[in-house]
Amino acid sequence: MSRKLHITGGRVLLPEGFADADLAAAGGVIGAVSESGARRLDARGWLVLPGIVDLHGDAFERQLQPRPGVNFPAPVALADTERQLLANGITTAFHGVTLSWEPGLRGLETWRALTAAVFAQSWVCDMRLHLRWEAFNLDALPVALADIAAGRVGLLAFNDHTPEILPRLENPAKAAKYAERAGVSVAALRDIGSAAAAREAEVAGALAALAAAARVAGVAMASHDDDSIPGRDAFRALGARISEFPMTEPVARAARAAGDFVVMGSPNVVRGGSHLGWASAAAMAEAGVCTVLTSDYFYPCLALAPFVLADRGVLDLARAWALVSSNPAAAAGLTDRGRLMPGQRADVVLVDASGTRPRVMAAIAAGRLGYLTAEAAERLS
Repeated sequence: MSRKLHITGGRVLLPEGFADADLAAAGGVIGAVSESGARRLDARGWLVLPGIVDLHGDAFERQLQPRPGVNFPAPVALADTERQLLANGITTAFHGVTLSWEPGLRGLETWRALTAAVFAQSWVCDMRLHLRWEAFNLDALPVALADIAAGRVGLLAFNDHTPEILPRLENPAKAAKYAERAGVSVAALRDIGSAAAAREAEVAGALAALAAAARVAGVAMASHDDDSIPGRDAFRALGARISEFPMTEPVARAARAAGDFVVMGSPNVVRGGSHLGWASAAAMAEAGVCTVLTSDYFYPCLALAPFVLADRGVLDLARAWALVSSNPAAAAGLTDRGRLMPGQRADVVLVDASGTRPRVMAAIAAGRLGYLTAEAAERLS
């Protein structure tokens, strides 16, 4: 039987703005629902919003490795991660999985384990893989190309952390942390890093091959930690139209002026600034430069950030919510979600904004009730 649901009495964020309305879903999409067989969820006093689309979240790494060197199987980690996602209104999640020359948490075996776990079953949250490709990880290139071609990659991001990691490996304290994460000795990690760096001449060709594969597969591309305008221009030429966490305001503004999506972290908004001292995501969003917010390293911030922005008085809640719903959906090429309108996926989050902080009361993904608070459960009939 098709899943049928009525959400009644709420304040619904429609494409034209907020309205007191009922929302109906059947068969996983928004549309008219007959009374027969439909469940009813009373949303009086709550906001009814499009489900959140998270383009970059790597908090799942804490489920895979809660302590350095302490690892748990990918299916266990993803099951708990899904609960966290839905409880925070995230109905589509791109797991930012770093595929690096480092072994361990960010190595090839972890990538393979996560890929297998994501596609082994049907999840309530639409969980996808965001391949964060480390530029010097040339040994894994055949695997990455095959996974892109097979449709296992939802988003490709170009990273290059090698120039900052290698000098840190000469510092005993910092090297020990990297080695614990990788599950090898410091000496072994230094050797692996040096071997990767020695292949610098092959990096540009690998990036071009990955970009070509992504274009053929229709996979959206991003460049990560853009530190210069020429660098952003070069990645745009490869087809990467998303600038992830630009390191300076001029780079962010240049990217936006060129029509790119500019991604920043919602923790930056909720905390009132970047923990790295970079540009303010709130100010950049208000200026129209930042167009997408992500959870980055803390899932709860993604549902809170639009309300923080609305409270600042420059953006209204409808425009602020677009930063976590319709805009990231558009950036990823997902035309079937991000807005509450007939024919779209029934991805919905119900929020009680009446208290001292907004609370996610329910999350619905493709018409399936994925999360309910006790209060919401009492309103379900």
